[in-house]
Amino acid sequence: MAKKRRDRREAGVVPLAHEEQHEKLEEVNSTKDTPSAPGGSARMSLLILLSIFTCSASIMYLVYSYFPELNDDEMEKIKIPKDMEDAKALGTVLSKYKDTYYTEVLMAYFTTYIFLQTFAIPGSIFLSILSGYLYPFPLALFLVCLCSGLGASFCYMLSYLVGRPVVYRYLSERAKKWSQQVDKHRKHLINYIIFLRITPFLPNWFINITSPVINVPLGVFFLGTFLGVAPPSFVAINAGTTLYKLTTAGEAVSWNSLAVLGVLAVLSILPVCFQKKLQEKLE
Repeated sequence: MAKKRRDRREAGVVPLAHEEQHEKLEEVNSTKDTPSAPGGSARMSLLILLSIFTCSASIMYLVYSYFPELNDDEMEKIKIPKDMEDAKALGTVLSKYKDTYYTEVLMAYFTTYIFLQTFAIPGSIFLSILSGYLYPFPLALFLVCLCSGLGASFCYMLSYLVGRPVVYRYLSERAKKWSQQVDKHRKHLINYIIFLRITPFLPNWFINITSPVINVPLGVFFLGTFLGVAPPSFVAINAGTTLYKLTTAGEAVSWNSLAVLGVLAVLSILPVCFQKKLQEKLE
């Protein structure tokens, strides 16, 4: 097998970077049934991940320790929103203290959003909607895009440090398929990441944890995420201006907004199509 790979490389049949990616996945697939190494590696990764999570939760506690003193009724509403009612209740409390404790509320929002994104915890969609209620639209949009970009990048780095055994063991087949797609768009990777962030073809958590495994550069990943989350965030933030008229997160998305997202998704991939057409004509 190794001799065949060397022969193929020398013949120039397969690009070196592409071959190395698939070699890694093939090597892990061939050894993932061995109970000792992968199992120990996965356990060690889990311990490191738990340690990082504990440190992050401690930072969250410190941020909230500087929050203004709340009564018991308000304290019950300070939690990660799971539905629109929770988001409304949280918005009521934060809007009350936002003007007087602007920095504290902003930092609490900022760190909470990044925390959810970093560890792929559900609830960030409600924080996106909430930002439209608490802040002016330009600030809310920048804040959501920045938090999404940073949180996804931290998730990327976690996967790079400790998540590879998990990806290799449980997601190797899906990672292989996506690696092939990424290789096709390697020259236009930012456009492809933007397209994926706008469209629901791949879950965001899957993109975050597999990107370092298939060698998506962190800078491209961050920029593509920052720009790609802007259109869906636009919809959520706009819905946040009428937060108390909403009853479910689904109401934040209308047919008009879906049409706009579809158009933006097509526009993000058009430069790639035009360049390919141009290259074909020149060749």
